[in-house]
Amino acid sequence: MAQDDQRVQRTRELWRAINYHVDELESLWPGRSFTVDGHLIGSVGEVLAAEQYDLDLLPCSAACHDGRHRASGTPVQIKVTQRGAVAFASGDIPEHVLALKLLPDGRLVEFFNGPGATALSVAGKFGKNGQRRASLLKLQALARTLGHALRLPYRPQERTCEQ
Repeated sequence: MAQDDQRVQRTRELWRAINYHVDELESLWPGRSFTVDGHLIGSVGEVLAAEQYDLDLLPCSAACHDGRHRASGTPVQIKVTQRGAVAFASGDIPEHVLALKLLPDGRLVEFFNGPGATALSVAGKFGKNGQRRASLLKLQALARTLGHALRLPYRPQERTCEQ
């Protein structure tokens, strides 16, 4: 586990460095946004979530799910953003969804941790890009109505007072 902790720590350090440079670009070009998004956000979020929630990640671009919970075997779709919403790209209904916000310091903030059908209930209609967006605030409000048994637990060694 020590190697995994070192990899997570180094990932967080590199993420902070990326955000430092994003801030520098935005100060050089006022009014222009340089938010890092797309595969980088998703991949960084997935590896951090895998450690935080004790998941085995599936191969990249696996259909519908990104990982599987080690203890229960539950398939999980991991949605990570730096903005106020996540996007669901396919018509498939994931068994479980983690909707997370990746902070510049490398911490993940959980907005939703529960059944996929429940998460999709607050997603909008499919857009021209084939995606349905769900606001983090709507997902967070919905998550408050879920029983604890419907959530994936944190790995015991990862849980802190901040989580």
